[in-house]
Amino acid sequence: MHRHPRDRGIALPVVLLIAAMMLATSAAWFEQSVAGARNAAGMADHLIALHAADSALSACARNAVNGSLAGMPGFGGEPVGWKSQTIFESSAVAPFASWPTTLSFRAPQCLIEQWQLANRAGAQAWLITARGYGRKADSQMWLQLELVIEGGTIEKHWRRIAARPF
Repeated sequence: MHRHPRDRGIALPVVLLIAAMMLATSAAWFEQSVAGARNAAGMADHLIALHAADSALSACARNAVNGSLAGMPGFGGEPVGWKSQTIFESSAVAPFASWPTTLSFRAPQCLIEQWQLANRAGAQAWLITARGYGRKADSQMWLQLELVIEGGTIEKHWRRIAARPF
């Protein structure tokens, strides 16, 4: 077979081009897998904090109903003590001695505030706010429960606090 002088050396640039394309594809796949791992770790932290807060909320609600934990006195209107870092830190209780898989094994906390309902004078009401932790300090979950007992009936109204209050 007869080769022309202009066809010489074409194999090296083609091989280099294919190698560069493979390297770029591998780098993109690696970045995508790292981003997926970060998302999974963030979701795991979020779920750990959610379960810690939910467990604390349930335990504190049970203790408020049976009278073993008294709440902070209410002053009319919806309680707002949970929004103050000073009040929350000084008055919150930890219903569990420790909590596995959280930040430094920091146990979830809850704050129980009594609530005087204006339209239901005979009812006992509490606003229970719980904070759970994930593996990182920034992964916190805040949950609340409005608990009303009137005439032997227990009403529970649950809500998630979208943003940390402090």
